[in-house]
Amino acid sequence: MTLPEKRITDFIGEHHILTLANSLDHIPWCTTCYYAYLKEQNHFIITSDQHTRHIREVVEGNNYRVACAIALETKLVGKIRGIQFSGLLMPLAGEDLKRAKSAYLKRFPIARLMPELHLWAIAPDYIKMTDNRLGFGKKLVWIPEDSLK
Repeated sequence: MTLPEKRITDFIGEHHILTLANSLDHIPWCTTCYYAYLKEQNHFIITSDQHTRHIREVVEGNNYRVACAIALETKLVGKIRGIQFSGLLMPLAGEDLKRAKSAYLKRFPIARLMPELHLWAIAPDYIKMTDNRLGFGKKLVWIPEDSLK
């Protein structure tokens, strides 16, 4: 598996909140989620109860494709950075769940207080990063090698 370049993974590691968008019956919805990033798997780990609107709509609509964004909030145009990505939202089980839970709780120890921790992975299949520090509107794009064939 090819991983995104270091500038992208470094940016992901510097932040902790993403906006997740989904759609059911052509009605879009977005929500904000805390995330832990598993660099080796290139997975974003979020927690969300089965009864939340976004999870309910993904499952009921059998449409696990989502889009997400992470942005640096700044008023300085020359420092604007952010990523947008698309991918699959997946429930976790077995060893994947153990690894995800360990990473999530390490990043957000307060989550140990939750009665139940429902974890999901988002496996990106396209990432676009805007980084104005490299030049106005400069884009870095990552697509897995197997998608290019």
